[in-house]
Amino acid sequence: MKILILGGGGMVGQKLAHHILEHGLNGEPDPYIISHDIGFAPGSAQVAEQRLGNLSDAGVHQALAAERPDVIFHLASIVSGEAETNFDLGWNVNMHPTWALLEALRAQHLATTGAYRPRLVFTSSIAVFGGPFPDKITDEFLSAPQTSYGAQKTICEAMISDFSRKGFIDGVSIRLPTICVRPGKANLAASSFFSGIIREPLNGKPAVLPVPTDVRHWHASPRSAVGFLTHAAALDTELLKGRRALNLPGVSCTVAEQIEALREVAGDKAVALIQPKPDSAIQKIVAGWPRDFAPQRALELGFRADRDFRSIVQAYIEDDLRAP
Repeated sequence: MKILILGGGGMVGQKLAHHILEHGLNGEPDPYIISHDIGFAPGSAQVAEQRLGNLSDAGVHQALAAERPDVIFHLASIVSGEAETNFDLGWNVNMHPTWALLEALRAQHLATTGAYRPRLVFTSSIAVFGGPFPDKITDEFLSAPQTSYGAQKTICEAMISDFSRKGFIDGVSIRLPTICVRPGKANLAASSFFSGIIREPLNGKPAVLPVPTDVRHWHASPRSAVGFLTHAAALDTELLKGRRALNLPGVSCTVAEQIEALREVAGDKAVALIQPKPDSAIQKIVAGWPRDFAPQRALELGFRADRDFRSIVQAYIEDDLRAP
């Protein structure tokens, strides 16, 4: 089995690669992994090939598609805050390369007279939804994004669905909750503070909280994200009945509940490192995001997430806090 991970140098891509190297994928114990990104940190997963490149460049998609990978994990994108502040970059990175990739895969499908039809797992986002929101978003709720990032993800979902309907690929779009707690440094995502208010205090550093503590959001750990991806790679897509985008399970909690989970694990000293500093721009973006879900389809299909936010904090401690 040949596996391609786009955005393989990022946090989730690295965790996914490590997991597949240790456990295999879809019953294949020793798959051939090609990891593609604009850069890889020292100590990255020792996959078969690390390829440096930018998906926005011409010809990259054709070269990758020519490898005819059996499974493609499409994780590559810029984050929500950056896509919102840099309109052109957001569309040029988050949407146009996905079209080019799909066209390159279609060309390979046609060149093999339909024999080549890879599984494509696309990491979408809960940003595809916009308010006003019900108390819980069900699988029937309208996708109507209110950010550029959400619009880009929505369009990619539609393209993947149509290319799958035509039989060129076998795609699944998984709408990830906000992944928390992310290890390492903060990124430009508007949601970055959700991780920061846990990660930084656990590392003895101050953290900025730009929103009120009554803000509620939908979370899953990096550990769960890897589980979502590998489960989607093995999913019988006939069970989707043509609806190839899935809301995934997660944990709905307020910032106050996040902080209490931190207090339970690390005490008042850690909580004292959180410094409220209101940011109207971030508050506006976060206000347009969903807060809670009833992801019945995904649960029936076997997707599983963390039990509660304390479990998410504990996963970070076990997987990343003491990691080099």
